[in-house]
Amino acid sequence: MRKPELKSLDLATLWRGLTRPDAAGADRVVPPTGFTAQLTLFSAAAMAFLAVFAMALALATGRLAERWSSELTQTMTVRVQAPPDQIDRQVNAVMAALDTTPGIAEARVLPDEQVEKLLEPWFGPDLPIEALPIPRLIELVEADEGFDAEALRLRLQGEAPGAVLDDHTRWRQPLVSAANRLRILGLFSLLLIASASGAMITLAAKAALAANGQVIRVLRLVGARDITIATAFVRRFTRRAALGAAGGTVLGMLAIWALPSVDGAGGFLTGLGFRGWGWLLPVLIPVVAAAIGFVATRWAALRMLREVR
Repeated sequence: MRKPELKSLDLATLWRGLTRPDAAGADRVVPPTGFTAQLTLFSAAAMAFLAVFAMALALATGRLAERWSSELTQTMTVRVQAPPDQIDRQVNAVMAALDTTPGIAEARVLPDEQVEKLLEPWFGPDLPIEALPIPRLIELVEADEGFDAEALRLRLQGEAPGAVLDDHTRWRQPLVSAANRLRILGLFSLLLIASASGAMITLAAKAALAANGQVIRVLRLVGARDITIATAFVRRFTRRAALGAAGGTVLGMLAIWALPSVDGAGGFLTGLGFRGWGWLLPVLIPVVAAAIGFVATRWAALRMLREVR
């Protein structure tokens, strides 16, 4: 590793950098070149890019869980399966029972075209509904006050033995649970990305301090305190982390924006991306990256300066 030449920083420059309190003056005591600059910029940009996708995943799965939970909670299905000569009578009995059940806002028999569309992902298009023993499906919407599902099941058993009430609980709960776990995974990924960013910035700061050992010794000879030397490195690495994270965030948002939307896929899927005010959340990533860079560099600089006397 090549160390910077002392002649690149004369005593006059060092003194101006130590006596001026602004960032431009303090940065003069740190050589501007070196692989640590590129390392910090690249790592901050890469982590910010990944953070945008982790944030988009967390938001998208959160929307998906809320959508499944809200839409499927109020909709239920009555499945009627009976011999061909009895199915119409049982469907009419079910509709009569639903019309007189308090707490049901709407009930309708799904037409064959809609049933065929529901089965298309599994059996393909042009499914011959009339030639298959497919049960009749009755969709009902629960009112705000709700209804007694167990009482309705008992009533259907007596009036229409081939009717079965399905409240979608068996498959709705695993889907909602999976979406919530994906959201937790996205948030955990953000935490891992922040930790990895802090670790890489810490390593880069230590490498910069080690490479500039000669400069640090001269700074101490002219009366610089460790906090002053550390501040110069902290400011420079904080700015690099913020700039790199800003670039990675912009690239990540452009990549998210370029993704194809799947919101219209049967009204069931929610695309990976941001919606509305969610587009403002990635703006926080460069701010968090700058804070991580500040804390990591300050800790690494002060600890290393205490060890090297």
